[in-house]
Amino acid sequence: MAVPKKRKSKSRGRQGRSHDSLHAPSLSTCPNCQEPRMPHRVCAKCGWYNGRDVLELKE
Repeated sequence: MAVPKKRKSKSRGRQGRSHDSLHAPSLSTCPNCQEPRMPHRVCAKCGWYNGRDVLELKE
């Protein structure tokens, strides 16, 4: 069974958690309606993606 030979110091343990922080999602604007949306996703407002209408939204 794998068991650590020495105890990890506080700084070494905290270095392993360096990427656990939260960050704001990146947003881009929809080229059709100029609403903010996440990149590589269909626009929730107008249903536009990759230069064409993908979803038919009910109004």
